[in-house]
Amino acid sequence: MSARGHHQAVYVISVAAELAGMHPQTLRIYERRGLVRPARTQGGNRRYSDADIETLQRISDLAEQGMNLEGIRRVMELEAENERLRGEVERLRAVAEHAESDAARRQRRDLVPLRQAVAIFGERPRFLDRE
Repeated sequence: MSARGHHQAVYVISVAAELAGMHPQTLRIYERRGLVRPARTQGGNRRYSDADIETLQRISDLAEQGMNLEGIRRVMELEAENERLRGEVERLRAVAEHAESDAARRQRRDLVPLRQAVAIFGERPRFLDRE
């Protein structure tokens, strides 16, 4: 990844197509199908980012495996959802670990030592700490 940022749209369609190993018309088709969404300049020209190029390469890989564009769209939706859920699981795991350690800390603080005594009915209590 360059210093400019992974999602900064800088490539014109011809450069993006060359980087992805595709024809520019293919990129237009993928955009119409909602598989990639390049940024637009004020003049309406497409600009692609490094992330867009990776998406185009992923589309190409799936197409080589025999998937049609609708299948590719669905796989990519599921991959994005999977990634989002993984992030959420990690966040929730961190929250749970923090709550667990916080509860353990509170529990230790709330414990107050008491003198332990054993009482047998009819006898005086014997304190365990005096034996």
